[in-house]
Amino acid sequence: MEDQLTLSPVAYYEGPLTEKFGLPRQSGLVPEIEGTLVFTPPYRMREAFRGMEGFSHLWLIWGFSKNHTWSPTVRPPRLGGNERLGVFATRAPFRPNPLGLSLVELVEIKDGGVKGLLLVVRGADLMSGTPIYDIKPYIPYADCRPQAVGGFASAPKEATLEVDIPPELLAQVPEELREALIGVLAQDPRPTYQHDPERVYGMAFGGLEVRFTVEEPVLHVREITKSKSGGEEHGAL
Repeated sequence: MEDQLTLSPVAYYEGPLTEKFGLPRQSGLVPEIEGTLVFTPPYRMREAFRGMEGFSHLWLIWGFSKNHTWSPTVRPPRLGGNERLGVFATRAPFRPNPLGLSLVELVEIKDGGVKGLLLVVRGADLMSGTPIYDIKPYIPYADCRPQAVGGFASAPKEATLEVDIPPELLAQVPEELREALIGVLAQDPRPTYQHDPERVYGMAFGGLEVRFTVEEPVLHVREITKSKSGGEEHGAL
């Protein structure tokens, strides 16, 4: 009989991105994105966090809660979506077991009242509501390998677009979210196969709906309104 592993979330991530569209394709690409880990009741004990303040970064093991199928080959956006690679050679979400791994910066451990201790983190590539199954500290001597070879993703994808937001629209965005929004847009959230300068895209961010067009290399924000939508999570390498 095969062993079966039963997982239960220890926490849930709360952040400004509520849909798959717009998510950074890797953690750390938009370090300005700030979110919070809210722990489920069995894991809100202060003892479980003892010593965490000594670490600057954390590994998050989490679940693709909206993806339940897998494919042996996928089309990585980094390669333009035109070439197929094996799923185990990518970080695509369509995996045999829908698990993801992200590295985030630990900003603060704070008291959340009835929610218990909260972890404030930056740089996550997660949709708000993503279940977190485990947390481990990042240890530089063990986890950093400068000599490692990165295959087709050996260098980070640089921000590709200049973001143009009229001042009157930027004023509708809470000040603490502005840098993160600009960072997400600069990464070019469009599917790799869409390059129509007339097309209007919509992205939910921090309770807002941001509508924009792209006339490369400039992304023009056309409208910002209160968001009404939710969605699914995480795009990947």
